[in-house]
Amino acid sequence: MSATKKLILATRKSPLALAQTELVAAHLRAKLGVETELLKLVTTGDKQTDWSLEKKGGKGLFTSELEQALLRGEADVAVHSTKDLPGDMPEGLGIGGYMPREDPRDILVLRAGVAEPKTIATGSPRRRLQIGMIFPNAQFTEIRGNVDTRLRKIAEGGVADATLLAAAGLNRLQIGNWPGVEFHSLGFENMVPAVGQAAIAVQCRAGDVAKFANVFDAATATTVTLERAFQSALGGGCHTAFAAHATADTLYFFHHEIGLRSLPLGPEDFAKPVEFARSTLKYFGFQI
Repeated sequence: MSATKKLILATRKSPLALAQTELVAAHLRAKLGVETELLKLVTTGDKQTDWSLEKKGGKGLFTSELEQALLRGEADVAVHSTKDLPGDMPEGLGIGGYMPREDPRDILVLRAGVAEPKTIATGSPRRRLQIGMIFPNAQFTEIRGNVDTRLRKIAEGGVADATLLAAAGLNRLQIGNWPGVEFHSLGFENMVPAVGQAAIAVQCRAGDVAKFANVFDAATATTVTLERAFQSALGGGCHTAFAAHATADTLYFFHHEIGLRSLPLGPEDFAKPVEFARSTLKYFGFQI
């Protein structure tokens, strides 16, 4: 890759998306000696702020416009929150790599002074069912908006007593606290993160994948590839209450039909992620 080449990075316009894309841009400049430029796009999911992502099937709503920019040659790479990516990649595109994974845990955001929330705002079936096991008497409502908008809604009251946010997003936005709310980290034994949560995916045209082979984080690629194998096998989207998270030695898995499970992982499981995902799902009783 030419040292004088400029790489154009397609990104959403949200504050979190821009913060993530700036991380990727700085990494590419450092590793490849290239110039970078951001192509800021508005996705369908950004436009339809009144849509229920659960009912509309949220997978792809935040990625398709960026992918089309790649396919048209308007951008060289697209930067995504990996958890927004559908399990199946559009023809002609591939993953160039992943940035080092941030803290993958979910954070329970409680309005200050609330010990047990009566109402929890989340549009995620995955989060709703898992947090419902901790607070079985809670009622649920949906919430949309950027991170700061959601925090403000909980702090001010009226919408709900609590919501759930990704620790990675809060960290990347450098939000360690917020007036009127309290942050509580949830362990994997209580809340399995979404597939790819906390990993930034760098997507490119299929013919360019090899160019980025040694540019990004191998350890993150290993664990996320395993998680995405489960997603592809199940066909999971935002309307599915499903989660898979891999650490170096443990798989945490949640599905609304069987609840929360965990299994030990070895090198052979990471070496053949598709085979491992299919055999594990059959072991859990799924027909795939």
